[in-house]
Amino acid sequence: MTSENEAAVSAAVAKLYDTYPFPPEPLIDEPPPGYNWRWHWPSAYSFCTGHAPHSNTIKILDAGCGSGVGTEYLVHLNPDAQVTGIDLSAGTLAVARERCQRSGADRVTFQQLSIYDVGQLEDRFDLINCVGVLHHMPDPIKGIQALATKLAPGGLLHIFVYAALGRWEISLMQQAIAMLQGEHRGDYRDGVQVGRQLFGALPETNRIVKRDKERWALENHQDECFADMYVHPQEVDYTIDTLFELIDASGLEFVGFSNPRYWDLNRLVGKSDDVMARAQTLGTREQYRLIELLDPEQTHYEFILSRPPLPQSDWSQSESLLSAIPSRHACMSGWPSKSFFDYDYQLVKLTDPEYDFLSRCADPGITDADTVAELIADTDFTLDDVRSLQRRQLIVLSPTIPTTP
Repeated sequence: MTSENEAAVSAAVAKLYDTYPFPPEPLIDEPPPGYNWRWHWPSAYSFCTGHAPHSNTIKILDAGCGSGVGTEYLVHLNPDAQVTGIDLSAGTLAVARERCQRSGADRVTFQQLSIYDVGQLEDRFDLINCVGVLHHMPDPIKGIQALATKLAPGGLLHIFVYAALGRWEISLMQQAIAMLQGEHRGDYRDGVQVGRQLFGALPETNRIVKRDKERWALENHQDECFADMYVHPQEVDYTIDTLFELIDASGLEFVGFSNPRYWDLNRLVGKSDDVMARAQTLGTREQYRLIELLDPEQTHYEFILSRPPLPQSDWSQSESLLSAIPSRHACMSGWPSKSFFDYDYQLVKLTDPEYDFLSRCADPGITDADTVAELIADTDFTLDDVRSLQRRQLIVLSPTIPTTP
């Protein structure tokens, strides 16, 4: 049952997004450009397990879908999936419906529904996407627990929440605007006006102004973005410690962060063998905390949880790797070329042997194709080379030997 406070906060959040539907990306009459691998089921599943999923005919929930920007991608990137989008805001849902209708994203249904009430949905879902939502709920733990009940066994829950250290200046400005609004707090158009005037009055050397110009100015020229960032009625910002309190409360398993490069200790302290040795005596979560303390630029956490069993592939065994069927990763920009952008939009430069092997791999989603053994026969390409491509998410492997539960 929703408490009076939860209902009041939810109503305030809905009012914000009725006033300023978010995200404010333009509506287009064609599929959206590019990709986000986290919204592409085969890529997300391979990232988490090391192998392709057994089926792409799945059910997806976009929990807190807003104006349908992510929903639209979920539909277009997963042509065999049925997608459901829910949100509190009727005004924002109207934009989401129009967005998906115009771009031909026709395998989606929308409902005006709180995440707290997600139990009203009949289905359980293989992939739940919850981006930028839990931190705007009065009780995020109750929210994540509600979502966990709707995750199917072997399913993935993709979450994005704010990080306190990287949003410190934002938090200060939020508090300042609220003070200046006084009794007008909750009038979001007034909040945007006050915030704009305040930024205009502050010296250019002001730390908050400088941070906004460095990181947010391109987005925040739109009132929808400015309101979402600076006059939101409810926000919880996390540290690693409080983040894992949220994760532990879900009852699900933590698969990992979806930006592993940031969480690499070697990136920060690898030049000192002694510091690295000391850091490696810490537990995994302590290492995460050390990283965010030393590099407090992270403005959000993006991670994936799962409901067991989630089978894992171990490609260290030659037999299983030789019999696997490799396909090129679906999320690559600029292929075919020896230089292109990978699943995470990072520049990749291939050697001649790597390019040759990748060229002979099957197109994404094709399973009736050559095995690794057949592709490397009569070549100098080794199994370690194949493992390297798989670790870098340049190929997706479909096992023909059962995976480990």
